[in-house]
Formats: sequence, structure tokens, C-alpha cells
Amino acid sequence: MTFTAFENWWWPYLFILIAGSLATDIWRFLGVYLGGRIRDDSEALVFVRALATALVAAVIGNLIVFPSGALAAAPLLLRLVSVLVGFAAYLRFGKLVIVGIMVAEAVLIGGLYLIGFEA
Repeated sequence: MTFTAFENWWWPYLFILIAGSLATDIWRFLGVYLGGRIRDDSEALVFVRALATALVAAVIGNLIVFPSGALAAAPLLLRLVSVLVGFAAYLRFGKLVIVGIMVAEAVLIGGLYLIGFEA
């Protein structure tokens, strides 16, 4: 069965709904089912947390080093400095994520303004 298997107007929407559900919902239901049975300090859960954190770090690193869109025009040094200053603000102000994000954005936008960036 393919995306263009039927001529009905609603078929692509149903196809996306079914394909999306099969890919994600099964793992969510399994997580809820097994989540109550796993101890918080179990080796399996520690591994899953470490893996999830590593994946998020890899995505963020990829966005910093190989950005797309308007961010690609910003110099790499400016992107790195904004991340480092944002991380320092995050640590300095009690590990508040919103503070780190806002400071990093302010440094990035300020740096783009200083170098005369035009979108």
C-alpha cells in the first residue's frame, strides 16, 4: 500500500495518520506500560537517559556547526561564543534553561547586529 494507492481526497491524510501512529505511538504506549515497572536508578533507565541526552547534544552541535537558513550566514565564532555565554549564564543563574536560551539569543542577535547582518 502506498501514499498514492487510492484516488480519494482523504486517503493521504489517513495514510499519514496511520504511518505516523505506527512509528511513534507504539513506543509511547510501551514506555507508559513499562515505565511503572522500572526503578528510577536501574541501569536500563540510566542508559536510556544518557542516550537521549547524547542525541539532543548531537542535534544541537549539528545545528551550531552546520546550520541552515539565515543562521548559516552567521560566523561560526559568533555561534560558538553565543552558546558558551548562554551556557555560562545557565550555570550562573541556578540552572534555569530559559535564562541560558535568552542570553544565548541576545548574544547571537547582538553579534549579528554589530557585524551588520541583513537577512
